[in-house]
Amino acid sequence: MNTLIYGLITGIIFGFLLQKARVIRYDKQLAALRLMDMTIVKYMFSTVLVAMVGIYLLNDLGLVKLSVKTTILGGNVIGGLIFGAGWALLGYCPGTSLGALGEGRYDSIWGIVGMLAGAALFAEFFPLMKRTVLTWGNYGKITIPGILGVNHWIVIVIMIILGILMFRFFEKKGL
Repeated sequence: MNTLIYGLITGIIFGFLLQKARVIRYDKQLAALRLMDMTIVKYMFSTVLVAMVGIYLLNDLGLVKLSVKTTILGGNVIGGLIFGAGWALLGYCPGTSLGALGEGRYDSIWGIVGMLAGAALFAEFFPLMKRTVLTWGNYGKITIPGILGVNHWIVIVIMIILGILMFRFFEKKGL
C-alpha cells in the first residue's frame, strides 16, 4: 500500500512540475517534434539525470533494490514507433496527455483512450508477441556501466556533464 501512496505522491509532483514547466502545452509538444523548441527535451533529460542520481544513491545505501529489465530490441523499436506515431498525431505523450486533461484540454482524451486501447491490445497479443517480437534482439539485462565495465557513478558524472553541455548548446541556439 505504501508503494501506491508513494507512486501517487510522485505522480502528483511530476504532473505539477510538467504543468509549471509548460511542457503539456500543445505548441511546446509540436515545437519539440519539429526540433524548434527543446524545452521538453531539457525537462525530460533533467528528470532522467535527477532520477539516475536518486535511484543509484538509494541503491548504494541499500534502501532500494535495482531491478534491470531485459533489453529486447524488437519490442523497443516497435513500441517506440507506436509511441512516436501517437505523439506526432495527437501532440501529447502519455504524461502530458493526462496533464492536459487536468487543465481542461479535452482533446487529450483521445490519447488516453488510445493508451488504454493499446494496453488492452498489448495484453491480448502478449502470448503471441512473447514468441515473436519479444525475442528479436534479446540482449538480456544490460546497463551502460555493465557494458563498459565501470562503476555507475562514472557514467552518471559523464551524463551530467553531457547534460550541462547540451543545455548550454540549446540555450546558445535559443532552443
